[in-house]
Amino acid sequence: MNLSVIIPVYNEVQNVREILKRVQATGLAWEILIVDDGSTDGTRDILKELDGTDQIRVVLHEKNQGKGAAVRTGFGEAKGDIFLIQDADLEYDPRDYPEILKPIEEGIADVVYGSRFLGGPRRSTMFLHMIANKLLTLATNILYNNILTDMETGYKVFRREVLDGITIHSNSFNFEPEFTAKILKKKVRIFEVPISFNPRDYSDGKKIKLHDAFEAIWALLKYRFVD
Repeated sequence: MNLSVIIPVYNEVQNVREILKRVQATGLAWEILIVDDGSTDGTRDILKELDGTDQIRVVLHEKNQGKGAAVRTGFGEAKGDIFLIQDADLEYDPRDYPEILKPIEEGIADVVYGSRFLGGPRRSTMFLHMIANKLLTLATNILYNNILTDMETGYKVFRREVLDGITIHSNSFNFEPEFTAKILKKKVRIFEVPISFNPRDYSDGKKIKLHDAFEAIWALLKYRFVD
């Protein structure tokens, strides 16, 4: 399998070299596709330097549009058989790739979610964010008759053909509920595996806000009934 690691990036000048180093250290990425979503902090200068080296390919958005827009661009540009979404903020550890990819390699899954709530090691922080994540996942399970533990996870891995017939509209963090809603409606085979999680807080540059949770609820309701 040719693995395309899709990395949406926005203002991660402190982390972008390190996340690329960690992804490359796995030895599993056939291509590393970085979509810079209009960074203004010097991230783009680093990416222009790295573009074309060691399986790295860079796509630049001229202005900030949101994580969903960057991921959608990645879907259109990636050339691999398997897509893996990797955030650039170091919260998710590429050393989990072998376990995340295993159900697909074994032919028992089309999509794998790396769950932060299945007992993997994690740093303890931000109780309200945990509650929000669990409530959003509960709403997902009720609306779509499923038993996911972590709908909002940033680690989503899937076969390229899973996207066939699916159009993603979200530009923002609403990508997560929209993608989940549409693959659940498509009834593909989904596995969850435990992952490690090292969350950062707002002083470290965390971008998602409380209002994003309300927008996610609206997206879950909307895409239950429309495509």
